[in-house]
Amino acid sequence: MKGQEWYQADDIAEEYDDKRFSRGGQLIDRREKEAVLDAIMPIEDRKILEIACGTGRFTVMLADQGADVVGLDISAAMLQQGRRKAQNAELEGTLDFLRGDAGRLPFPDDHFDTVVAMRFFHLADDPEAFLQEMRRVSRDQIVFDTFNRFSTRSVYNWALPMGSRLYSKSEVAVLLAKTNLTLVDVEDDFLLPYGLYRSIPNALASPLRALDEAIGEFSVSDHLASVSYWNTRVR
Repeated sequence: MKGQEWYQADDIAEEYDDKRFSRGGQLIDRREKEAVLDAIMPIEDRKILEIACGTGRFTVMLADQGADVVGLDISAAMLQQGRRKAQNAELEGTLDFLRGDAGRLPFPDDHFDTVVAMRFFHLADDPEAFLQEMRRVSRDQIVFDTFNRFSTRSVYNWALPMGSRLYSKSEVAVLLAKTNLTLVDVEDDFLLPYGLYRSIPNALASPLRALDEAIGEFSVSDHLASVSYWNTRVR
């Protein structure tokens, strides 16, 4: 995994949500959560693993919706932030945080209904191996996102602290075939790069987002979208 050292630092974990999901970044947070909820519904009583759960944005949300969730991450500092969020929430389901390696998941085969991996594949050195491991522990569904090769993401990719792996649709299709996953649905979004939304206040971000969504209604824009949300089923 790229950037492990950077990602595990205490100060990075403490500032992570504020830097990425405040100001205009709230629009990103809202859209990503919507994509996960849409893919997994109905959620109640579902047994879910989130890989690279970070500060628990999705794990807490899913447990709040009634799922039994395990959040796994390599960073103890990130997990601590997630535990604080969980303590402040009245959860309908259950939530456990576990430190571990996504390449060697400490669970038996077919242990979860759904495995979620958001903001993960752009850091993966060996995406096929990671996807195979997710496939091993899931008996039904895998949900993940990728950043797209032919998008504005490539313009500022070099500026990120650890860089990102970008994917074409055909590359993801090959990954799914190799790991015996069937594509149920894919949603493409954000013609404008994430970095732009994070750097401006909501008053500016909201009209830009409205324009982004309007242009995104045209199918030709799918190939230019920054991110794709993949909903797949285990064969």
